[in-house]
Amino acid sequence: MAPASARLANFTTLLIFFLILWSFMTQAMLTSNAQAMVVSGHVHVVDGDTIDIGGERVRLEGIDTPEQSQTCPRRWFGTWKCGRKATKALKKLIAGHKVRCQGHSRGKYGRLIATCFVNDRNINAQMVRDGYAWAFVKYSKSYVREERLARSKRIGIWSGQKADPPWRYRSRRWARAQQVSPNGCAIKGNISRSGSKIYHAPWSPWYDKVIIDKNRGERWFCSEGEAKALGWRAAQSP
Repeated sequence: MAPASARLANFTTLLIFFLILWSFMTQAMLTSNAQAMVVSGHVHVVDGDTIDIGGERVRLEGIDTPEQSQTCPRRWFGTWKCGRKATKALKKLIAGHKVRCQGHSRGKYGRLIATCFVNDRNINAQMVRDGYAWAFVKYSKSYVREERLARSKRIGIWSGQKADPPWRYRSRRWARAQQVSPNGCAIKGNISRSGSKIYHAPWSPWYDKVIIDKNRGERWFCSEGEAKALGWRAAQSP
């Protein structure tokens, strides 16, 4: 067994190590908080979980709403346009008010991932509470309680038979589009009459209507990142 002095020295070394580690982690947390980005102003609603504020594109943190082209089943038969309804619901929540968003990170496409407020109302939470969004538990468990409440009330996306969550809907649409696109590159790059370069992902409401004309400079992309890097922008909501 090591002498007491050696054990004391080892203990002291470990204590110093943990104190340094704790100091580093605390400093990192403070730095992260200091770097929080806040944007505010009047907004343009892109879709149910995305807005533009003064040129800054913001993705609402912790939620995922139906895609614009997505429909959800009614309780007995038929479907309703839940994607467009979610966009309208967000517009109604904002209704001309200024919005304040606070985020600490950016997504892979450069969007600010943020929690947004109208006055003191958390609109991320309200979209889930009103049944127009899923709690995006893959990335955050912030709104699990709100989703549970909407489910119990059977409102919005929970009012009928089980609807596909948007991440599953996107995956299914992507897989189907890959089967019939060149080299599996399923994103359509379209040039409008005004010359705007717009790309359509397989879940875009116009995707099936867009025909690629290579003679006009239109093309296919393998990812949204590739399209954005070359100066194309995503199609806006209808």
